[in-house]
Amino acid sequence: MELALKELMEETAAIKDLRDWIEKAEQIGELKRVNGAHWDVEIGAITDYAHRKQPVNYSVLFDKIKDYPPGFRVLSNPLGSLKRVAITTGLPMDMTLQSSVPTWRQRTANLQMIPPRFVKDGPVMENVLTGDKVNMLMFPTPRWHEEDGGRYIGTGSVDITRDPDSDWVNLGVYRCMVKDEKHICFYISPGKNGRIHRQKYFDRKKPCPVAVSFGHDPLVYMVGGLEVPNGVCEYDYIGGLKGEPVDVIRGPVTGLPIPANAEIVIEGFATEDYVGEEGPFGEWTGYYASSHRLEPLIKVEAVYHRNDPIILGTLVTKPPAEPLFYRTFMRAGLIQEELEKAGIPDVTKVWCHEAGGSRLLVVVGIKQRYPGHAKQAALVASQCRAGAYLGRYVVVVDDDIDVTSLNDVMWAMCTRVDPVKDIDILRRTWSGPLDPIIPVGEKGFNSRAIFDATRPWEWKEQFPHVAEVSPELHAMVDKKWGKLFE
Repeated sequence: MELALKELMEETAAIKDLRDWIEKAEQIGELKRVNGAHWDVEIGAITDYAHRKQPVNYSVLFDKIKDYPPGFRVLSNPLGSLKRVAITTGLPMDMTLQSSVPTWRQRTANLQMIPPRFVKDGPVMENVLTGDKVNMLMFPTPRWHEEDGGRYIGTGSVDITRDPDSDWVNLGVYRCMVKDEKHICFYISPGKNGRIHRQKYFDRKKPCPVAVSFGHDPLVYMVGGLEVPNGVCEYDYIGGLKGEPVDVIRGPVTGLPIPANAEIVIEGFATEDYVGEEGPFGEWTGYYASSHRLEPLIKVEAVYHRNDPIILGTLVTKPPAEPLFYRTFMRAGLIQEELEKAGIPDVTKVWCHEAGGSRLLVVVGIKQRYPGHAKQAALVASQCRAGAYLGRYVVVVDDDIDVTSLNDVMWAMCTRVDPVKDIDILRRTWSGPLDPIIPVGEKGFNSRAIFDATRPWEWKEQFPHVAEVSPELHAMVDKKWGKLFE
């Protein structure tokens, strides 16, 4: 392993919990402290303002929240900038958006999974509440959006479940709504691993054990939202990024591994017929598309929290939004890896545009090698694990197109796509209740459009040349005349 990578892993390993991360974010000048905000929509609105602030957006630590004692805090917008992503993952601080996909792929190439380390105690056990002492209303849970149907403590959280058929533990980012002192309603989209685990218990007529962590090192939240390979535990993946195991405690109620350094963790059980109304909630599509419905309740058996606990929260809203930012290049790296594993040659770049929530618009750059190469790449990108859920458009472009630039991509679509020849529709593909264009009652399936926006293979050599300044001429002008424009 190169020395530079070792140093990056050491930097990541040095962050043991959310408090270490806050200190680091403050050191780089990207954290603001806000005292006195109201939990009802004001925290969400301030978070939105802080994220959209230019040229620097900020993570925000809220304290002295209305109706709650000082020290009960909320940290929002953790991963809305490249620098904050870098301190979280051990990526270089000088990484650019254009270099992010290859940099992330290099960081995760040949990642050695490191299983978690079980310990007997940790900071999360400073306060243990069971029985009548369980009170989910004790935390300053925000109502994030003006039209939300309730208060969502789980937006930067991870739900921890175990496959009843194996020892596979999954950490997934699924929204959690506080119903009352003893209950949380949790929504998981169809097809997600946590949903599959839960349904397996329900099919057996057994309660599903669940643990949820509501405050932790943002790397836990980040990896919980990525499509790591099936059967791989996110703790192992996080350990691989850090170069050392994550400390976990065996939950006294469920036996599930909970982060020892977490801020707040609950344990409980869900059953199929024990439900409550969940939603609406403003989601990553930019809509309240999933409305409200009955969803399983977690009957909270135990609450563990640190002194002066911190909820890790994130505001999902109309793009550009913080959760979509880092997923643009991390999901793109996963799709590119899956394309290459499927045998697609000469994939030059992939990008998952933030305007599409990092899912609805995927662009794949290739160097064409044979007839049908573009169509093959589009089909695989639209249906591989990282690209399959709730996609909409896949556009394949030549390697002269900057896949990160919507202008470049739209130019390719406008000038290299013959609609009758180069657009195909895939029907009955994987969607879910969050899809805003699918009517209520028809949700579950959607369709995909794949665009071959490459020069037509049959006459690509005769395709009109691009009218632009050549790199050589641009370099000459820069050398001769560049100082005039400094």
